Amino acid sequence: MKIVFMGTPDFAAGALEALIAAGHEITAVYTQPDKPKGRGKEVQMTPVKELALKHDIPVYQPRRIKEAEEVEKLRQIPADIFVVAAFGQIVSQEILDIPKYGCVNIHASLLPKYRGAAPIQWAVIDGEEKTGVTIMQMNAGIDTGDILYTKEYVLEPKETGASLFDKLMVLGAEAIVEALPLLETGKLTPTPQDHTKATHAAKLTKQLGELDFDKSAVELERLIRGLNSWPSAYTYYKGKQLKIWEAEVVGIPEVQNESGMQPGTVIAVDKQSFTVAAGDGALKITELQIEGKKRMACKDFLLGYPVAIGDKLGQ
Repeated sequence: MKIVFMGTPDFAAGALEALIAAGHEITAVYTQPDKPKGRGKEVQMTPVKELALKHDIPVYQPRRIKEAEEVEKLRQIPADIFVVAAFGQIVSQEILDIPKYGCVNIHASLLPKYRGAAPIQWAVIDGEEKTGVTIMQMNAGIDTGDILYTKEYVLEPKETGASLFDKLMVLGAEAIVEALPLLETGKLTPTPQDHTKATHAAKLTKQLGELDFDKSAVELERLIRGLNSWPSAYTYYKGKQLKIWEAEVVGIPEVQNESGMQPGTVIAVDKQSFTVAAGDGALKITELQIEGKKRMACKDFLLGYPVAIGDKLGQ
């Protein structure tokens, strides 16, 4: 098929690469404008743009694809279908109506659950046992179109937002390659979503990562995994921000040297880790990062920071 591809991050680049490998003709790629990143604020291309240029595919980076001038440009590009994956802009109905087979979206959840910006991370945070990807026929709503094709994935016990991202990127690439021939030959039946079962995956913010130790240890451990690698979960230790990268849930009765049971209080310390009381249960911290330092195992952190029973985490 002749495809106009719209996407921006690595998740989308994986799908684009699979479509190219499958022999589809990518007539154009649309991606977000280049942005300055890092401490040096160097302007960096999006992963999708890098891949497109590698394959000599024309790249367009409009700030607003819905503008009349951009819509007219799109009309001039030969395409049977538009494939969208984490593009980052809302596509208007006018655009959806251009190609023969409309626009399809690769969404990283089993719709109607987790519509919105961060379905991968919220699946981990909420403790879902399974998730997956949905190939959806786009309409004017946000992730509300008919379901065309799905692939499921069962989460690992220690799944993180980063590991799930990588796995669903591969699954999404497989799904779109499998779905397009079926769509072209009329073998896919669009299934309307049950809107009463819809949930929303809100955009992630750095503020979301602050650990509230009044919550249960189970909730906190899932938040730590879900926000790994961005924006990361954090607390404060003696006035410095302390990112928590890995932790284990333990029960308060099993912890030795109990002291100061208030949530956020250190209740046990050994050479490998320290344990913090939560609203229900406790968290054994095994990997962290103090402000101004690199990510490290807790045992290495303890060599320079003598955490003691009774110390309090948080502001």
